[in-house]
Amino acid sequence: MHAITTGTRPTVFWEHRTYPGDLSELSRVRADLATDLAGFDSDLVDTLQLVTSELLANGVKYTDSGRRDGEVIRALSMPDERTLRVSLSDCGGGGGIPRIPTERTEAEWDGAEGQRGLLLVENLSTAWGHFPLAPWADLGTHVWATFAVDQASVPPDLSPYVFTR
Repeated sequence: MHAITTGTRPTVFWEHRTYPGDLSELSRVRADLATDLAGFDSDLVDTLQLVTSELLANGVKYTDSGRRDGEVIRALSMPDERTLRVSLSDCGGGGGIPRIPTERTEAEWDGAEGQRGLLLVENLSTAWGHFPLAPWADLGTHVWATFAVDQASVPPDLSPYVFTR
């Protein structure tokens, strides 16, 4: 457990956003990230938009998020003053587990289209991972990625809890 001392920023949470499980939501997800991260370094925002787009696309493709009532929930937080974390939870049912395949030959990688996005996530984030929302049932998957933040680039008026507009 970390104590908050004078001069350090408390943990920050943005209100969760919910989206229909449809690829047509990608532009809205990216726009919402730009709004939520206003004042942060633009390169960091661009990186988060790219990674979040990939995670949303995976959630829609490999789960039942694409069904009529399916949805994806986006969470955004700063677990500490040097880390930004984005995560998406899908509604399950598709049986897909996010992973970077390692059993492909060089020729198979050259011709492959699927799962390259997770390589992008791995290379642009400081860490990423996933876990089932309920291990005893296929209720969905929670996928997260973290990014390093330069403390000097954090907006000075950032509240510990940010309500979305």
